[in-house]
Amino acid sequence: MQIKQVGKTIKQRSILNEITFDIEPGKVTGLIGRNGAGKTTLLQLMVGILKPEAGDILVGEKSIYTYPEVKQDIVFVPDSPEALKSYSIKEICLLYKEIYPKFDEELFNSLLDRFTLPKSGKVGSFSKGMKALFALILAFSTKATYILLDEPTDGLDVIVKKRILQFIVEAVADFEVAVVISSHRLDELEYLADSIIMLKEGEVSRTYSLDSIKESYKKVQAVFPHGMPESISKLGTVINETGKVYILVFEDTENNGIEKIKEAHPLYMEELPMTLEDLFVAKLGGEQFVG
Repeated sequence: MQIKQVGKTIKQRSILNEITFDIEPGKVTGLIGRNGAGKTTLLQLMVGILKPEAGDILVGEKSIYTYPEVKQDIVFVPDSPEALKSYSIKEICLLYKEIYPKFDEELFNSLLDRFTLPKSGKVGSFSKGMKALFALILAFSTKATYILLDEPTDGLDVIVKKRILQFIVEAVADFEVAVVISSHRLDELEYLADSIIMLKEGEVSRTYSLDSIKESYKKVQAVFPHGMPESISKLGTVINETGKVYILVFEDTENNGIEKIKEAHPLYMEELPMTLEDLFVAKLGGEQFVG
């Protein structure tokens, strides 16, 4: 799937501007950004619910807007999958078999058994966790290549979350699908994702691989008796300050930053493990986090 210079305006406000990236099968891509950054709008564009004012989205070199039949290879699971709650499981199964030619009823039933979900009755009677699991099972049973998930674990308890995360990991490996997940749960994305697309004010701020984040970025805790020197604060972003103790995040591919901090003679210095949450705060936290 190719997203090419996509732009979207809603109620005369620019939501997305020149969004460009590719999605590969067999990988999980995380979509992150502050509230209002345009994540859900982007997912809705990628499945064809919305149309862009500019740019295009291609599957197999075909535009999903010009050739709507290619959307049979894309499934979108919203954060509140309530649209089917008044239907029975049998009715939903028949509906999906009509919409998605590759829908695998045998796989669908086996997954219901695996997660001990009922095979009859209406989805509206399910708990929130059961609905979330059912929506994922339905999506992966379509055998679509592209699965788009909007906050798939929002509001679920820890046990259900673990089951959903494990299911996604196994399904990506077993079915060679591409999964795109928009989520505020950065710890979960760190566990799941191969790469991260960061949206900022309607644009792609940057694309990261999870490996490169831990290799290229440093997180250092240091104590300076007279405040952090300006030369050190310019290295990156102070994400925490407690008295004379500072935690600094910065890009440091050649370890020059580490050497500069040592040369400033801190009373104490320690390199800490870098997380996706640290990167989010450093890049999107705003002026309150700038050193």
